[in-house]
Amino acid sequence: MDPKRKQKQMKFSMGYMLIALLVVWLFNDLIFRPLFISETEVTYSDFLRDLEAGKVEHVSIGGDRILFNLRNESTGKTGLRNAVRVDDPQIVERLLKAKVPFEAQSQAKGLVEALLGWVLPFLPLLVIWYFFYKRMSEGGAGVMSIGKSKAQEIHGELTGIKFSNVGGVGEAEVELREIIDYLKEPSRFNRLGAKLPKGVLLVGPPGTGKTLLAKATAGEAGVPFFFLTGSSFVEMFVGVGAARVRDLFEQAKRKAPCIIFIDEIDAIGQARSSVAAVGGNSERENTLNQLLAEMDGFAPNTGVVIMAATNRPEILDQALLRPGRFDRQVQVVLPSESGRLEILRIHTREMPLDQDVSLERLAKVTPGFSGADLANIANEASLLAVRRKGESVTMADFDLAIERVVAGLQRKTPLSGEVRRKVAYHEAGHALAAHYLPHTDPVHKVSIIPTAKGALGYTMQMPEEDRYLIGEEELRSRMAVMLGGRAAELLVFGEATTGAANDLERVTEVARRMVTEFGMSSRLGPVRYAAPAGMYLQGMAGGRSDLSPETIACIDEEIRQLVKESQERSLDILRKHETALHEVSRILQEEEIISGERIRWIAEECDRNGVSVPGGKNGNDVGGTA
Repeated sequence: MDPKRKQKQMKFSMGYMLIALLVVWLFNDLIFRPLFISETEVTYSDFLRDLEAGKVEHVSIGGDRILFNLRNESTGKTGLRNAVRVDDPQIVERLLKAKVPFEAQSQAKGLVEALLGWVLPFLPLLVIWYFFYKRMSEGGAGVMSIGKSKAQEIHGELTGIKFSNVGGVGEAEVELREIIDYLKEPSRFNRLGAKLPKGVLLVGPPGTGKTLLAKATAGEAGVPFFFLTGSSFVEMFVGVGAARVRDLFEQAKRKAPCIIFIDEIDAIGQARSSVAAVGGNSERENTLNQLLAEMDGFAPNTGVVIMAATNRPEILDQALLRPGRFDRQVQVVLPSESGRLEILRIHTREMPLDQDVSLERLAKVTPGFSGADLANIANEASLLAVRRKGESVTMADFDLAIERVVAGLQRKTPLSGEVRRKVAYHEAGHALAAHYLPHTDPVHKVSIIPTAKGALGYTMQMPEEDRYLIGEEELRSRMAVMLGGRAAELLVFGEATTGAANDLERVTEVARRMVTEFGMSSRLGPVRYAAPAGMYLQGMAGGRSDLSPETIACIDEEIRQLVKESQERSLDILRKHETALHEVSRILQEEEIISGERIRWIAEECDRNGVSVPGGKNGNDVGGTA
């Protein structure tokens, strides 16, 4: 044990015992005796006078006191009195002469009083002393161990996770395997002068498997693994965060080689602000300063690898990202088609799959899904199979699971009346705009069954391949598809409804990014007007406060023009193919669900044969009664 800590424990124990003795003495003198020895104390001369007067009925002679019952002549009741015993050899003769019964007090009674008055109060104090003494011997910072790290230590082999349990990470696995090789065979690297990276930062969207990769790294390396979150450093007490950082690295150095994993490091790693900045947090910044010093300070951290994960790298302090601290940044991106296939195979490994299940098709129709989304789809599919009491999981279960994840749980109460008709035309407008416009994803399914997420219906599109670059024409087509439902409402009913609120929100966001981020405006030119990534919103134009009012007005006008052009484009397409619009809407009102293949067939038949659907000029009588 550290001599300083041992000396501190001795001082604490001695001081505590002195205070405990004082407390017990005060308890015995001020509480115990008045509570349990409730006799009225009188002088010995008063006792003798009452004895001669015949008022004493019984006497108990103790070692230092005389207890006697005194009769009150006015009331006839007796009361207990006590007097300090003096050296009186004639006491027995006096009692015999007065004919008063007397007895000697037993020694056991005195021991019981001593036990109750002195020993019992000491017991809880000893328990409290033992608790504090043990806390101090465990190395807690302060008596209550407030500054002790909350990291959970897990031995690498006990994580139960290897890289075989992780799929779709691609190059991230290659980067991390180098760390594992170094921890297993450091001599092979030291021979060539290579040094172990001090920090590895895992960056990527939520659900891509950053925490899982850290566990797999510890499992493969077989070294101690300290896991904690960024928020666990923060407390209401000043200085606790820095103390916990120090304690964490002290533990890690004793267990080296090891891995420290800090999840959601952006909780303490945000860029430091100036003293006068609004919203500054000195406690968080002190914690960050201590972390920076521990990662690359005077004291070396040989064999300690710091891993961290975040989905907001743009807000981290630059000092944290420099070489020497987080030397390596690993991008954990959304999985590609082959990666999604690996993930689906991992999560369906224990499932009895039907012969019609094609994991390749599922991987193809789920671009943009993270590993967590795919795990959720596999679990939902198995739950649906259990619900219908099936023997295996079918492709239909997976299709329904994808719909549930994307659109939400279907509500049992269907739409009726005019609402059903308007929703049918709205969704038909989306579907046909997606069918006729170029550079759009094919329609997979259209439904007018309400969902738990608040949608009265939905049009599901499934991309055919992963896209990493999107051109201006494709963005304009996507905007027109988003406004296809609103265009159908204007065409058929002559007015828009509140059902297009979410469509307007999404199309406005796309238009804003086209103007302020992608430079797709002829009036404003190839200039970026959006705020830098990570800047908090401070005003108009996406956070920029240095733009002139004229520029902001021009940005708003360009956004408005893009949205308006998209709506006009959808209206033109639906006017040309109004027959198909009425037919798809009619089928939706009758069957509630229609597949993408059937929509394409209807559109082709209407275009080829020019089939006319009975109804008025604007189709107001089409679709029958709801």
